[in-house]
Amino acid sequence: MNNNKLETYRKELAGKSGKEVLAWTLGTFESESIAMATSFGAEDQVLTHMIAGSGYPVKLFSLDTGRLPEETYGTMQNTIDKYGISIELLFPRKESVETMVAKHGPNLFYRSVELRKECCRVRKIESLKNRLEGLSLWITGLRKEQSLTRRKQNVIEWDDKFGLYKVSPLLTWSEKDIWNYIRTNSIPYNTLHDSGFPSIGCEPCTRAVVPGEDIRSGRWWWEDPKNRECGLHEPKPANRGE
Repeated sequence: MNNNKLETYRKELAGKSGKEVLAWTLGTFESESIAMATSFGAEDQVLTHMIAGSGYPVKLFSLDTGRLPEETYGTMQNTIDKYGISIELLFPRKESVETMVAKHGPNLFYRSVELRKECCRVRKIESLKNRLEGLSLWITGLRKEQSLTRRKQNVIEWDDKFGLYKVSPLLTWSEKDIWNYIRTNSIPYNTLHDSGFPSIGCEPCTRAVVPGEDIRSGRWWWEDPKNRECGLHEPKPANRGE
């Protein structure tokens, strides 16, 4: 990774809006080398709307872990129907899931951070790693407000784990910004958001939160906040690439 190039990109993106970041991305990288990962959360729905409305040739994919809430599948279908787009679904390897469950049981994630991360690795990370191979950049819905581990993110990062750039067009948006945009543009969203679920992942690892709680506190709520990432977006070591 070229640190000078990363710094140049960051300067070019400084102060740009979400739509402008997407336009810059398509103007800087070949469209065939870009993809967006969506979990059908509020942020990803905003980005999907922007991409679909702009005609940007961005490929969309999602990780189907096999343990998603039914409401997420409903959002998926509503999104496909509204925008007439194709969303590639990635599934974990059957053999890996069977081996893991046989060894540790179906709800291993409650027993330790290590086992929870193993479940995330099998159900999410391996599929993502395979999908990102050969790409130059992936687009995500990360926001600084979402968790302690994301507050030092930049709009563009070099992702050491997967070996490509990662762009987060909505990084500085507030939760209010997200929901104003969704309502103004009649964007389909996961109905669990209406029941106190600001962040939605696998069904057994997600719960509602009460007003005033951190918006990511409903994810892996039994763990220390500093551990609450699945491995898709690892926090960057201090001073790395800054």
